[in-house]
Amino acid sequence: MGEFGVVLMIGGNIPGVTQTISIAIYDNVQALDYASANHAALLLLVLSFAILSVVYGFNRRRRKPPHEWAIR
Repeated sequence: MGEFGVVLMIGGNIPGVTQTISIAIYDNVQALDYASANHAALLLLVLSFAILSVVYGFNRRRRKPPHEWAIR
């Protein structure tokens, strides 16, 4: 997730080609299509939590137990 203006300037806004999810949400809100905007935002939220869960689980398995941290 980035700063919205930079995403719009660099990524562009060609629907179906260069449109990002944040710009799609913005376009839906501007068109007063709040249902589609809410669905896209919910999808983004679920995807973010899923990715965070995978990363957290991966890091948890790779972490050494505290007793192995001690320098001997």
